[in-house]
Amino acid sequence: MAELSKQRVLLIGGAGFIGHHLALELSQRGAEVFIIDSLQVNNLLTYISVPNIANRNFYISLINQRLELLRQAKIPLIVLDARDYPALSRQFSEIKPTVVIHLAAVAHANLANKDPFSTFDHSLRTLENALDNSREQVDHFIFFSSSMIYGNFPNGYVTEETPCEPLGIYGALKLGGERMVIAYHQVFELPYTIVRPSALYGERCVSQRVGQLFIEKAVKGVEVSINGDGSDRLDFTYIKDLTHGIVRVIEADNSKNQIFNLTYGESRSLADMAAILSKHFEGVVIKYAPKDKLVPSRGTLSVEKARRLIGYNPSYPLEIGFSKYVNWYKEVLSRQFDFNYISLEA
Repeated sequence: MAELSKQRVLLIGGAGFIGHHLALELSQRGAEVFIIDSLQVNNLLTYISVPNIANRNFYISLINQRLELLRQAKIPLIVLDARDYPALSRQFSEIKPTVVIHLAAVAHANLANKDPFSTFDHSLRTLENALDNSREQVDHFIFFSSSMIYGNFPNGYVTEETPCEPLGIYGALKLGGERMVIAYHQVFELPYTIVRPSALYGERCVSQRVGQLFIEKAVKGVEVSINGDGSDRLDFTYIKDLTHGIVRVIEADNSKNQIFNLTYGESRSLADMAAILSKHFEGVVIKYAPKDKLVPSRGTLSVEKARRLIGYNPSYPLEIGFSKYVNWYKEVLSRQFDFNYISLEA
């Protein structure tokens, strides 16, 4: 077992939704945590520099909450573009991390398909720089991949051994990233773990994930739109299950040189999520729209391998996790903003 209190963990792209939750969890458990983030991709500089983004001021307030929580936890945030190889190398020399967690990426499939160059630059370029700086000094390299690498789920269920047939730019680049990580292990014996999360949701997310969009529209009192007929299934995963899973990845020695699905491990339909939403917002109206052809048909990701090898134990089913998320949203909005504050105009 690797003791967290003895680890110097560097999160590249660590000031985002997943990263800040993970940094806080690791720090609370005794690890020495450092963050490198340019704050450019779906982060503070995006919303400050582009005035016509929907919900701009509200999202800036949520991002500032993330940064304040990191400051209170005394987690160093180095504002640096990981595409800058010499600058990144200097930070590796100073920090001397034992564990590197690579999160930097354009984390939205629709944005990736619209801007392939930027997606490649912020996803694979940053990853190559991180791998090259890790190969001689890091004990464990953890790469965040995605359930999108599977493409359409055969019979609505996948394991880590299911062949990967991604649709679109985002999934293809994530699969390419996995191959890069494995290649660095083959050539330089860099120990790695690849994790594949799915349909994440939770506090302080500004990434336009489905649960976030549902809540914001319900708060505003406008129709909640579902692409398809509501039967499409996703393995919705509350952020705390994922962060606990990463703790187990770092602590368990037999997590190295493995690929893990880190999800709740049970798919639910979009209609299920809408039904939970309706319990919190009386009279919410659900409408249906055509499904995007580049959105694969998904379902359950088996987490049995993670249960067996690292003791992963997800504990937030949708009824509990999504309800916590809705209640948090309501509390934040009632405390800081009038419910009518959120503008859904672009």
